[in-house]
Amino acid sequence: MTSAQGRDLPQFPQGFRFGTSTAAYQIEGATAEDGRGPSIWDAFATRPGTIADGSSGAVATDHYHRYAEDVALLKGLGAHGYRLSVAWPRIQPTGEGAPNPKGLDFYDRLLDALAEAGIEPMVTLYHWDLPQALEERGGWLERATAERFAEYAGHVAARLGDRVTHWVPVNEPNVTAMLGYALTAMAPGRGLSFDALPAVHHQLLGHGLTVKALRAAGASSIGTATNHTPVWPASDDPADHEAAAFYDLLWNRLVADPILLGAYPDGFAELMPGPVADDLKIIASPIDFYGANYYNPTAIQAPGKTSAPATATAAGHVEVPADLPFQFAPMTGHPRTDFGWPVVPEGLYELIMQLRDRYPDMPPLAITEQGCAYNTPPGPDGVVDDSARIAYYDAHLREVARAIADGADVRAYYAWSLLDNFEWAEGYTQRFGLVWTDYTTLERVPKRSYHWFAELIAAQRA
Repeated sequence: MTSAQGRDLPQFPQGFRFGTSTAAYQIEGATAEDGRGPSIWDAFATRPGTIADGSSGAVATDHYHRYAEDVALLKGLGAHGYRLSVAWPRIQPTGEGAPNPKGLDFYDRLLDALAEAGIEPMVTLYHWDLPQALEERGGWLERATAERFAEYAGHVAARLGDRVTHWVPVNEPNVTAMLGYALTAMAPGRGLSFDALPAVHHQLLGHGLTVKALRAAGASSIGTATNHTPVWPASDDPADHEAAAFYDLLWNRLVADPILLGAYPDGFAELMPGPVADDLKIIASPIDFYGANYYNPTAIQAPGKTSAPATATAAGHVEVPADLPFQFAPMTGHPRTDFGWPVVPEGLYELIMQLRDRYPDMPPLAITEQGCAYNTPPGPDGVVDDSARIAYYDAHLREVARAIADGADVRAYYAWSLLDNFEWAEGYTQRFGLVWTDYTTLERVPKRSYHWFAELIAAQRA
């Protein structure tokens, strides 16, 4: 199989699913329409210096009004699936109480359009847009938030569950806890360091309670979308290996072990609030797939060393406080995206095999999010010739295919993202989309990478 660009296409087993991912706050806009309440990102964006270009998701790509156009783009891509998120404050403006009919109506229309296009929805119930009213009562630091979350999930499932193929309760609980509660890089920007650990536990509890609520509503495919990174010691120094092992535990195992093993890593259960043993039984409720989000490996060194840069993460460039037992180290020898993230396709293979080896009883794996920021603009002919993005996806997909050939049970791959959009703390400065968004006119222009992906998917269907 050869694409129009003249390169052989990666090949996958029959039935492998391709899709794209988005998040409500990054694309929907309409933040004050039809009864939607404010989220923590609406509040965070008003604080000076939090967003790179001073913007917000108030308009974003205006998906709320242009969803039909975006579903047509998905159909043109030939996507098997679409991972979207429901905005909690659109359903419950204050995070509790009766659901907002107009909010549910929007997702009704969206899911009907996807069904008509033959696209399977994967619905994420929490993609970082906590209702601000709940944050003012403690947010994910409070057990009550996990309970409110399960109630919200029940409302969504009751109205929309007949058209949802796959469910993801919580997107990247480690990112929210570490970068939003431990640090200040993203909403809600609390800066609590290790006092943020309750935010890990309560998001995991919310995941488990929601699995139960979705099962009660008849859901048959429930999974995760957890950010994972292979962790590389910066040198052979034993101190660097020790620091890397701690970071791996903190970032990867602290969220995966409870879901897949029903236990926290040694020493962490004692730091968590509530009846932890009972909660872990809920958190480890059986799931049908494990979703992993991958961008790049992370190099770690012992604290106190020189050349400790800020690291580029899914939330932006993050400075780590000096009192933590690790530092980010420079990653040399790899090309970089326009965001500065290292391009390491073999890291995706490493991650898939690491998950398989650590959790031999885990359910099938889905790559629920993976992509790159290249800010290539349209040329004089109007074509967005993002050849670097094509090369990026080609290389990473070959690593997924290699992992499958080596025995990993990977069933799906969702590219981040369908559209250029509001990229959290980076605002509109970084473009991850297969489709160019003109933020003035809101015109959508499929890039060359979109057409390459369409050829790849068509070849798999043939």
